[in-house]
Amino acid sequence: MKQNYFLIAVFAILMISCKSKIDNETYSEFQKKGNETATLAQSVLLANVGQAIQKGGAEYAVEFCNLKASAIVDSLNHANNCLISRVSAKNRNPGNNLNTETDKILWAIFESGTLNDTVIHESKTLIYYKTIKTSLPACLKCHGFPGSDIDSTTTVKLKTLYPDDLATGYKLNDFRGLWKIEFKVD
Repeated sequence: MKQNYFLIAVFAILMISCKSKIDNETYSEFQKKGNETATLAQSVLLANVGQAIQKGGAEYAVEFCNLKASAIVDSLNHANNCLISRVSAKNRNPGNNLNTETDKILWAIFESGTLNDTVIHESKTLIYYKTIKTSLPACLKCHGFPGSDIDSTTTVKLKTLYPDDLATGYKLNDFRGLWKIEFKVD
């Protein structure tokens, strides 16, 4: 079964890469730059969410994310001259849905566990994708299982702010989403 996923992944990557080839040097450069940007974005968001949890618990952190996460990412966009987003098939924010065919194909590849990150070239944009996992126990306070990991007040806050929330039911280290970082190139 794992071999089938691998073959699907190779085929999909070949299909995507046919859009426009990337030379090895450019690929390595933007893989490194994308990874650094994703790591920075992840650490800044986690630090802010951690502070919000300390200040008012998980319920407060949900409200904080609803109001502030986009602004934090926007400031990182400007500082890093790119467009940072998160995409998922199980999104909390509807704006983080898998919107493009490339997003959907890559989601399937990443979900199979055969890839951790990649760079693709579409039009005049190099796009870096990297997995997001529920890597800390604190993640489960908002992304775990309602009733066991997620307390009742946080569940109510999630349903209020995100009525169509799909981003729960995760265990520690589960694949939850993708960083999608777009760099304009000539």
